[in-house]
Amino acid sequence: MKRSRRTTLSESEIITIIIHFHQSNYRTFKAYYTEYVQVHLRSEFPTLVSYNRFVELMPRVGLPLFAYFHYCKGDCSGISFVDSTPLKVCRNKRIPSYRVFDGLAERGKTSMGWFFGFKLHLVVNDRGELLSFALTPGNVDDRKPAPEMAKDLFGKLFGDRGYISVLLQKI
Repeated sequence: MKRSRRTTLSESEIITIIIHFHQSNYRTFKAYYTEYVQVHLRSEFPTLVSYNRFVELMPRVGLPLFAYFHYCKGDCSGISFVDSTPLKVCRNKRIPSYRVFDGLAERGKTSMGWFFGFKLHLVVNDRGELLSFALTPGNVDDRKPAPEMAKDLFGKLFGDRGYISVLLQKI
């Protein structure tokens, strides 16, 4: 039985650190947390926890972060862009023994080669504001989630292969 410890960090503090990471120039969250947060932000977060403990706390704020996304997402301007990126969960040679996302993650292919994991599909407007997103297994074609992601949009949608389609007029 896994015990559920109370944390000294509030949900708003956890969310603040996560959002600030995405606004920073750090490439990995571990480097950001250990080199920046624990060194320079200790006075702003006096009850800071270790990196490993913080990673354990991150899933607790998934729903509030999702709600925050819907509050902050941009407005459709008539010109939208869609693209996807792979989210690798393990190296290819470890696939047979990998069990964390068993039944969820799949083997997929990009222009850079094969990978095992998920694909993050994004739609942004011409100002770079996020309009929609979808997370799919790695073997899903990039075009498959596009209609659902674009259902509330109008104008033209562009992908990595150029112009995709004219979407429905704004109601």
